[in-house]
Amino acid sequence: MIVSCQAPDGHPFRDAASMARFASTAVDGGAAGIRANGAEDIAAIRAAVSAPIIGIDKQLMPDGRILITPSWEGAERIVRAGADIVAIDCTARGQRHGALDRLRRIRAELGVPVMADIATVEEAVAAAEAGADLVASTMRGYTDETAAVERFEPAFIAEAARAVRVPVLAEGRIGTPEEAAAAIRAGAFAVIVGTAITRPEAVTRPFAQAVEQAARQTGGTGLLGIDLGGTRTKFGVVSAAGELVAKGTRDTPAHAGREVLLENLRLAAGEAAALAREAGIECAALGIATAGWVDARTGRVAYATDNLPGWTGTPIAQELAAASGLPVAVENDANALAVAERHFGLARGIDDFACVTLGTGVGGGCYVGGRLNRGAHFFANALGHIPIEMEGAACTCGRRGCLEQYANAAALVRYAGGAFASAEEVIAAANAGDARAREAIGTLARYLGAGLATLVQLLDPRLVVIAGGLAQNNPFLVPALESELAARVPVWERRGIRIAISELGYFAGVLGAAGVAREALAGEALG
Repeated sequence: MIVSCQAPDGHPFRDAASMARFASTAVDGGAAGIRANGAEDIAAIRAAVSAPIIGIDKQLMPDGRILITPSWEGAERIVRAGADIVAIDCTARGQRHGALDRLRRIRAELGVPVMADIATVEEAVAAAEAGADLVASTMRGYTDETAAVERFEPAFIAEAARAVRVPVLAEGRIGTPEEAAAAIRAGAFAVIVGTAITRPEAVTRPFAQAVEQAARQTGGTGLLGIDLGGTRTKFGVVSAAGELVAKGTRDTPAHAGREVLLENLRLAAGEAAALAREAGIECAALGIATAGWVDARTGRVAYATDNLPGWTGTPIAQELAAASGLPVAVENDANALAVAERHFGLARGIDDFACVTLGTGVGGGCYVGGRLNRGAHFFANALGHIPIEMEGAACTCGRRGCLEQYANAAALVRYAGGAFASAEEVIAAANAGDARAREAIGTLARYLGAGLATLVQLLDPRLVVIAGGLAQNNPFLVPALESELAARVPVWERRGIRIAISELGYFAGVLGAAGVAREALAGEALG
């Protein structure tokens, strides 16, 4: 039994000391070895345990994807740090990056065994013939050729064990002791397990799912959520345990007028209700997140920009309550995302935080003293319309110089000099090492920092969550933003404010809408 002690960037346990503690407890629990990434983690683990360490050195490649130990220099670093075995990616992609020659050199010059991480039997055979001392199924299901594989396959282990004369290790998608035992019975020399042991969230999930299933069987109720976006309308069913159990999307007829938009919401509500029936969940209320400022007492749109023409004044709660037969709560979409973080995300247990959305526009939501800050007229949290440039660019709100025009997707493309067609392309290029794309992200962070400095000075939050398309897969944004805020905000280092990327994903707005309904059921009026 070998335990993989790794954590991704941004994870609460992403530091070498935590990895060493995980390794120590794994050995106490019976692990015969550890797999770990990077010289820093390996050195900390070596100081904590005497068990053998399989070392890897993950690196971001020019194609924007991670590769395991793609250089001899990386292998040398991890061996010096204390690795007893070096693992390298020997898949077809890894071989295109010289894996087999690197394998031979590591064995010859560093004098340590080499384990080949593979995804197919053919790759295992090629690696063994090149001199690999062990092969592991680490990459099966994670390469282009094996992407359809979603579960651990004992049969693959048996096939690989028959095809090569070196020991075969089972790794990847092993989530239970029963699967680990099946790997040994199939012919595995050893079993490597990571996520199912060292990720508390993964350990928690089956318990939460079991509780949810029991709740369904005993009449547990859920909530419906709809997120009306400018391009897509997302909807789903959120269980009593807070799990998004079913979801779907529709195109948003953003410029078709009020009645067409209302009909779109009615259809989304109907589809969400059908999903709830299929899941056996009785829903207590419907929550709706929409662009525009919303009077939460009445569920009416107080004001909307021309992004949704004719939406101002729409009585959403009244119309959808009549159509769905459920009580309805309505909230601004950025406020709803803050609600999602409060109930389901990074802000659980935090009373003072802000959530900023970066996409086509810039939005925000804030909790102050444990309550969503809506303002006297429900116009609070308009972060995108904080003016940062006197007589600057025209904004959809009718004013000029608003933060939104300097920190949205179009702005990021503009900062890159028009070399990319979309913000997603800019971010992908930055991840692949493009200097112009990284500079563009830095420029956006400077403008965003100028706007958020006002928020920090006013509210002094404990946490700022960054969400939306510009935050996803963008590891350069938070460090650049932290540097900008440190330069702009007095006593920044004493505040201890955490800046983090939301982990709720594409359907965060649906979770937020359901959270709005949950809060309304707990004590506020519903339409």
